[in-house]
Amino acid sequence: MRFLKGCKTFFLLCMLCAAISALADMVAPQIVRVTVDQIILGESAGSLHPAVARALEALGGAERLRERLWIMALAVVAVTLVKCAAQYGFRVFNAKGCETLVKTLRDTLFRHIERLPFQWHVQNHTGDIIQRCTSDIETTRSFVSEQMTQLLRIAILLAMSVFFMLRMNAALTLVAMVPLPAIVWYSLLFHRRFRKGFQTCDENEGRLSAMAQENLTGVRVVRAFGRERHERDRFAAQNEHYTSLWVRLGRLMSFFWASADVLSGVQVMLVVVFGARFCLRGEMTSGEYIAFVSYNGMLVWPVRMLGRMIGEMSKARVGLRRIGFILDAEEEQDAPDAVAPPLDGDIRFEHVSFAYDGCPETLHDIDLTIPAGTTLGILGGTGSGKSTLTYLLDRLYPLPPECGRITIGGVDIAKIRLDHLRRNVGMVLQEPFLFSRTLRENLSVAAPDLPEAELRAAAEAACLAETVAGFSKGYETFVGERGVTLSGGQKQRAAIARMLVRKAPIMVFDDSLSAVDTETDARIRRALERRFGTATILLISHRITTLSKADQVLVLDHGRVSQLGTPEQLRNQPGLYRRIHEIQSASVEMQEAEARA
Repeated sequence: MRFLKGCKTFFLLCMLCAAISALADMVAPQIVRVTVDQIILGESAGSLHPAVARALEALGGAERLRERLWIMALAVVAVTLVKCAAQYGFRVFNAKGCETLVKTLRDTLFRHIERLPFQWHVQNHTGDIIQRCTSDIETTRSFVSEQMTQLLRIAILLAMSVFFMLRMNAALTLVAMVPLPAIVWYSLLFHRRFRKGFQTCDENEGRLSAMAQENLTGVRVVRAFGRERHERDRFAAQNEHYTSLWVRLGRLMSFFWASADVLSGVQVMLVVVFGARFCLRGEMTSGEYIAFVSYNGMLVWPVRMLGRMIGEMSKARVGLRRIGFILDAEEEQDAPDAVAPPLDGDIRFEHVSFAYDGCPETLHDIDLTIPAGTTLGILGGTGSGKSTLTYLLDRLYPLPPECGRITIGGVDIAKIRLDHLRRNVGMVLQEPFLFSRTLRENLSVAAPDLPEAELRAAAEAACLAETVAGFSKGYETFVGERGVTLSGGQKQRAAIARMLVRKAPIMVFDDSLSAVDTETDARIRRALERRFGTATILLISHRITTLSKADQVLVLDHGRVSQLGTPEQLRNQPGLYRRIHEIQSASVEMQEAEARA
């Protein structure tokens, strides 16, 4: 119901066509009944409804129609044509309504996923999310278009069939109704087992999708380590398990459908046998018997369909639950009193502590001030909390109120509008991600209407211009999925250029110069100083030469502040900074000596 906007009219017209089709199904057997009893056999018209009797007289009476049976045949053809037109309308409006519904669902789902916290994406497999957005939506569409929209037609067929059957012969109607409760009970009994089976199959399809997605995106790693056979065996094992689940469920459904068909066949047999006996006794006319068998077929068909509907309903319920898991996830929200202040002030971390869900504390009591327009270098071992510090600054992870606070220009970032904050905090992540588009489109992601001159200036500052000049198509070069056609250093420089086009007052470089050589590193830093001298820069790096021009360097050790000072001060203090400086200086001297030799 949440996604019916724009398609309610289509579904209403669809229901109307379904009702007309069902009523046409009801009328045809009555024409046959009147033709057999009143016209061919010449029985009294006293048992007919007054309106039907008057219509019969208007056509010239039974005697005249007996000589012109083509009139009654034409009436059947006319009813059939009405039914065909209604069925055509039903299919057209059903298709329009369902596709509109599914489009709305897809759009809503994608918009919602885009607004979910970064932490939610980290905790959920991309392949599984894709499977929920494709296969589960298709399952829902299939149920809505093929089963749910048939409900009105089925309800009319059931109600009208029973009504006409009771009018013709109440005793035979009771015979026809005897097996139906057993069929319904039997169908409901299997409903729960179907639901569990479909849920298991759906979950395993998600695992299979996640496995395929990981292997496709990590194909270079798989090839580099010669793990093709291992990954192929893993996929085959999961695929075999997934297939066996569907085979097992298929056996259960086949048993259910076959059993339901047997019960339905017994019901038809009872109607045929008892109906024949009633005819022989004179308790039913031949026309009534023919019409009764037709109505019984209309009664049995929906009941036989009940099994398939329950199976599809179980599948759709599982699919909707999996879609609901995404839609029920809480989006990132601004505070009610969120503001959009200038973000060119001092950055302050006030006794910040943080731990990821279910993990030990990553940051502990970080108390730090970064003056506006300065560069803070950040150094630390793996897992020391360097990246976490920048994630908290950009609110990729929310900082709980009891874990301190972060302010920019004296304003708590929790009270700053998210779009405003992220527009003014430019980030180059540790693992640069490029979209499967042209280089120009990747650089313009942050500013779609970027003038050509500014794009080239950003590329120049990131030392990317020379690389682009070497491409035959320049900025129109297609970089491939995740930038696969570029080297690691080229991807990092493209990511830096993409961030620079925003001209953000705060810039974060999360070890984003690690893949470029020392000379290019120095050139990029000099270009940044010339072009963005007033910006506040957070520079994470393991390279001392990269940190040497920072105003301050923060050294983290297991989430705690180990050292803080200028590069010169830290070189003269015992600690991690001096140790790394000595190691890297010795390495450089050795390389220079080898070069001279």
